[in-house]
Amino acid sequence: MTTPSDTTARPEIFNPAHLHDPTPNGYSTAVIAPDAGRLAFVSGLGGQDHTGGLSPDFAAQVAQAYANLQAVLDALGATPDQVVKLTVYVVDHDMSKLGVLTENVQAMFGATLPAQTLVPVPKLAIDPMLFEVEAVVSLT
Repeated sequence: MTTPSDTTARPEIFNPAHLHDPTPNGYSTAVIAPDAGRLAFVSGLGGQDHTGGLSPDFAAQVAQAYANLQAVLDALGATPDQVVKLTVYVVDHDMSKLGVLTENVQAMFGATLPAQTLVPVPKLAIDPMLFEVEAVVSLT
């Protein structure tokens, strides 16, 4: 297996001052990827552990999904600050789940919050799956 080459160019976070600040909610308005960059598109990752086990708890699934994303970043030779876009899918989304989502995103990304879209869905590929995250990563 080959690993993408490492370089110092990093995406730039962009939050226009005249718009509502999205950072308390765990995302940035826009992320500018460096010119001529290579992008990795990470498929949706659920909260399965390495054995395929899936907790029935939403918070546990979210934490494991972000751990799985970190494992993919590690394998790519990338870091969280190279993630430019997240799309998250939440089964039966309600406002009580936002705190769990925001806490996990801020723990992984700190102040370098990627652009993000949350999509409420009635179900995912596997019935007990409650959360899925996909990512676009700038490998420049």
